[in-house]
Amino acid sequence: MPPSIRTRVWRNGILEAEDFPLAQVSDYLEQPDCLVWADLCEPDAAMLSRVAAELSLDPHAVEDAASVHERPKATRYSTHLFLSTYALRHDTAACDMDATHVSAFLTRHAFVTVRLDDGFDIDKVVQRWDDNADLIKFGPRALEHGLLDVIVDDYFNAIEDLDEEIDKLEGVVFQDTTDRTPDIQRRSYNTRKALVRARRAILPMRDVVATVMRRSTADDAGAELLPYFEDLYDHVLRAAEWSDQLRDMLTSIFETNMALSDVRMNLIMKKLTAWAAIIAVPTAVTGWFGQNVPYPGFGHWDGFVASVVLIAGLGAFLYLLFKRKDYL
Repeated sequence: MPPSIRTRVWRNGILEAEDFPLAQVSDYLEQPDCLVWADLCEPDAAMLSRVAAELSLDPHAVEDAASVHERPKATRYSTHLFLSTYALRHDTAACDMDATHVSAFLTRHAFVTVRLDDGFDIDKVVQRWDDNADLIKFGPRALEHGLLDVIVDDYFNAIEDLDEEIDKLEGVVFQDTTDRTPDIQRRSYNTRKALVRARRAILPMRDVVATVMRRSTADDAGAELLPYFEDLYDHVLRAAEWSDQLRDMLTSIFETNMALSDVRMNLIMKKLTAWAAIIAVPTAVTGWFGQNVPYPGFGHWDGFVASVVLIAGLGAFLYLLFKRKDYL
């Protein structure tokens, strides 16, 4: 699939053009009253190299943007600020967490986003910028805030889906049915795995937003955006705390399910032991006194056949009964 490119340019905070060729980016950057945005989805090495040459991007940052397993971080270089983040999307049907690596380069008059796949909807970011068009006059940091704000909002959506899944697990964990135990264990494991992937993206985001707030320079003509970033930082903390609570709840559900399984097993053993004791008493008495009373068919071939059929039938019945109750 060929890489897709999306571009926009604002002049003095007002949208002037969009979806123009990538080659015109350098022309707009030469004009001090222009702010340029370019989005690269699934770019190849040649495209990244060309953009890096036009914007004087650090090679290490470009390498990190193309990496699938890069840790979320914010790094300031001499000519730009580099952001590495992950957008989350929860797959409810499979109870899995999909993460899309989203990187951004922030220069004095340009903002470049790099997505390694189309799992993150960039249209939501564009809509956020349009809804807050009055902030565009503050430059690239306004675009940066819009991107991070949408990503953090997606964190809340993913965490909320996990919270609902945990509520469902809590609803069935106390049901007195032994056949649900494997299903609860599987669902709790999948939910825990999805939560781990979410926390890998959410927890480092606290440092990313803090770095963006702390390492502002005189070139960032947007001190008015500081309250917006503080609010964003508060949202990240809330998402991280929520994920901590869900981790504790999942641990409690898993441990409770194991404890209830042990209780059910103890009840089963008590019942089997009681029946074994009841059967053992007449068996011990008749064995001690050597009782061997006549029965229908005693001393005849049909009596032997009847006893074999009775033993086999009762054995099969008990096997099916115990198998159905998951004792075997």
